Amino acid sequence: MSINVYIEYNFKVNPVQPTSDILIAQLGEVGFESFVEEDFGVLAYIQKQDWKESILESVGIFENPNFELSYTFKEIEQENWNATWEQNFQPIVVDNVCMIRAPFHEKQDVVYDIVIEPKMSFGTGHHETTHMMLQHLLELDLEHKAVLDMGSGTGVLAILAAMRGAKSIDAIDIDNWCYLNAKENVERNNVDFINVYEGDASLLVAQRYDVIIANINRNILLEDINTYADCLNPNGVLLLSGFYTGDLEMITKKCIDNKLRFQNNIEKNNWVAAKYVF
Repeated sequence: MSINVYIEYNFKVNPVQPTSDILIAQLGEVGFESFVEEDFGVLAYIQKQDWKESILESVGIFENPNFELSYTFKEIEQENWNATWEQNFQPIVVDNVCMIRAPFHEKQDVVYDIVIEPKMSFGTGHHETTHMMLQHLLELDLEHKAVLDMGSGTGVLAILAAMRGAKSIDAIDIDNWCYLNAKENVERNNVDFINVYEGDASLLVAQRYDVIIANINRNILLEDINTYADCLNPNGVLLLSGFYTGDLEMITKKCIDNKLRFQNNIEKNNWVAAKYVF
């Protein structure tokens, strides 16, 4: 396996909130893949092949006088990611029934125990969007359902769907490292019936699902909602996250245009996870 080289940005921000959340959202739109929130800012990672010196020119928060930001950046190879996340990754418990932990954390008495080794992949449950999507999945009846997890990252959402009784699950991510990492985590959690693919929405040809999960940035969601709608079975559920409260109206309009009905949403620190029904 070839070694991907990443560029690590170390952002110092003031005030920490909401600056960090806004920064993460805008960095995601220009290609940054992974983030670690720190006491004084954010570590952000982008593959070197997707990076250019002008990468931050279109990140609007730097033009906002209400926020103070400074940064440094350096190259980092993916195997060095372990040292970074082991220093920052603490186990979390969602709604007292679902625990996401690293292999070196002690198992607790919960219904769903998910072991994740994230490496360079997004989706440990710590970010608001992943946490809210886990909450949505805990509310759904997934027994014998066909599920799609788009932008699957570590595979944590697909893994929870499997543990909650889904009969067939596809997990898709465009990033090779996420693809490889999700396969590892699927095996680690003994749910190897999950099909993990490397790619994007172009893979969704003649596919049908009862539940589609898409935790991606706003622009990709707007581009692909019509494809998701075409893949949903009657009364199917679409769960969307990766965008801010101010984007909810825009996302909902696109869903309505594709015959999807808004049902409800969860909000956390200005992030949204919305549920739509076909």
